[in-house]
Amino acid sequence: MTQREDLIQYLLRLGDSALIQGQRLCQWCGKAPALEEELALMNVGLDLVGQARNWLDYAAELLADGHDADHLAFRRDERAYRNLLLVEQPNGDYAVTIVKQFLYDAWHFQVLSALSASSDERIAGIAAKALKEVTYHLRRSGEWVERLGDGTEESHQRMLAAIDQVWRFSGELVDGDEVEQRLAEAGIAAQPEAIASAWRAKVEKVFTRATLPVPAAPNHFYLSGRRGVHSEHLGILLAEMQFLPRAYPDATW
Repeated sequence: MTQREDLIQYLLRLGDSALIQGQRLCQWCGKAPALEEELALMNVGLDLVGQARNWLDYAAELLADGHDADHLAFRRDERAYRNLLLVEQPNGDYAVTIVKQFLYDAWHFQVLSALSASSDERIAGIAAKALKEVTYHLRRSGEWVERLGDGTEESHQRMLAAIDQVWRFSGELVDGDEVEQRLAEAGIAAQPEAIASAWRAKVEKVFTRATLPVPAAPNHFYLSGRRGVHSEHLGILLAEMQFLPRAYPDATW
């Protein structure tokens, strides 16, 4: 792969993960356990969709095939998405949503912190802006992990069940690949090993405070969001997400 091709793939990974996580959070609209939480979830979701737009705008410019960020978001097939497996998993109960969000936030914060110093000025600018939002996201989800993990017996058991359900998808957060390694060596992307170490340290710190066990590193998973090999849940989510743009491709506001 050329560096341009590597960069396009990396931008799609960042943009698609933010987009799909934002879409999942928006599914809580009208269903959250409390009004304050519904507002908070929608704000986080909108932050992520805005960040996805910035990454996908850049990817579309590099692709230079006449398509824009909207096309990348709403007109690609499932196998063309490069999002993390974690974010496409269903919301489940609120414990599952919180564990998913925290694991993603802990990774996202470290990635954006590193990308703020990227040699690519466009990436550095997007990351620095997004980092301000994700700093809040991480603080909020971390506090919820502690509150539920060290709360009642029921909330503690629900958190244990949630971790057991989604932990196996966390491997992608700490396993870099050749694309990321090459871009990191060029000073463009985050260093995978450094991100993995910082992510583990943050998870261990918060889980310990929440009186929750830290599971062992997950085994190698046969699926890979980076390669477009997704779980069955992404296709269902995209069918909902993409209905209007595909049904009315020429519609404009």
